[in-house]
Amino acid sequence: MRPIEILAIIMFFLSFYGLVISRKMIKTVVCSIMMEASIIMFFLGVGFLNTIRPTYAGVETTLLIADPMPQALMITAIIIGVAVTTIKITMLMSVFRKYKTTDWEKARRINRSWIADAATEDEAIHH
Repeated sequence: MRPIEILAIIMFFLSFYGLVISRKMIKTVVCSIMMEASIIMFFLGVGFLNTIRPTYAGVETTLLIADPMPQALMITAIIIGVAVTTIKITMLMSVFRKYKTTDWEKARRINRSWIADAATEDEAIHH
């Protein structure tokens, strides 16, 4: 295994750990972005072909090449990742506007209290 692949695996699991333990929504978004980046880094590291050397006019060159298929797939993953990150940030902004917090637990408590208030109002209307 190459060092870049090992680094990508370590970065993925550290990001996953941060995703699981984070209480703030912003940290959750950042950790998910880091997970995406580590996956892309891993696949680009795997796509590097160390054994194939291109030839030019029948003469073997000293250049090393990379497999174009993982590169094409990772460009697509980057574009999709940017779109998904935009949606995450938009949702984060709307949650902050609604609940005035970026803490997961505070937002859950506020939401539960609003649901309970709505249920009691609904019961009062029907009785």
